[in-house]
Amino acid sequence: MTEPTLNPESGFRRLRIQLAYDGTNFAGWAKQPDQRTLQEELESAISLIVRAKADSIVAGRTDAGVHATHQIIHVDVPEAELDIENFAYRLNRILDEDLRIFSVKEAPANFHARFSATSRQYIYKIADGAAVVPPIERFDVAPWFRTLDVDALNEASSKMIGERDFAAFCKFREGSTTIRNLTTFNWYRLPNGYLAADVIADAFCYSMVRNLIGAAVCVGEGRFDKDWMGQMLANKVRVSDSYVFPAKGLTLTNVTYPKDEELPDRAAMTLARRIGED
Repeated sequence: MTEPTLNPESGFRRLRIQLAYDGTNFAGWAKQPDQRTLQEELESAISLIVRAKADSIVAGRTDAGVHATHQIIHVDVPEAELDIENFAYRLNRILDEDLRIFSVKEAPANFHARFSATSRQYIYKIADGAAVVPPIERFDVAPWFRTLDVDALNEASSKMIGERDFAAFCKFREGSTTIRNLTTFNWYRLPNGYLAADVIADAFCYSMVRNLIGAAVCVGEGRFDKDWMGQMLANKVRVSDSYVFPAKGLTLTNVTYPKDEELPDRAAMTLARRIGED
């Protein structure tokens, strides 16, 4: 892995941008040939304003169809006169309405959107028991025809908490570590009756959240007993792709960072743990 640049090169300044998006019509975050992606659209818009090529670093590279209400990127732009106060407004005038900018600020010294982050939080929503999803809510709720037991879901999910090797719940990527620190995996009912799961970790492997959700649902509907997920984790037996839940139920809701003075140490610690990851 290339060591991250914690500060912009001479003649550049680093911006910290908070954004949100409906991932329905995007092929994920990362650029792909002949595909509509979040990275491509955002960098193109920034480049128009700063009149220079813009390369962004994102806190979490969401997959196709995954949403975000709170995503963070940083981008280094030329140190020319820049109207930061109106930068978000100008970007939103360029971008389509399914990608919105909430704030643009000067990044503190040693800030890195990916490696400085201490946690990422997701929510997954399910309409179980053949519940009818109103059309306006269909974009971020996954329907499931069987009724799920919240207690069983939480009992199985609690066994995932801690710093563990989540190889059983990640899609393989050459050279990537599958060790993550999962701090929260909690299920509950929303006021409208939908099921929701809050999932928080220092970082996530590729498709890890959707794998965990699908496996938990297998327990919640009674297909497997409460110890099944723990056994899969311990034995590093890859969960079947057929259990992976759809992207549309998943939303990134928060990314947290340490105090400014702790940013260099956090980035160094993250990098040391991710050595060898692509």
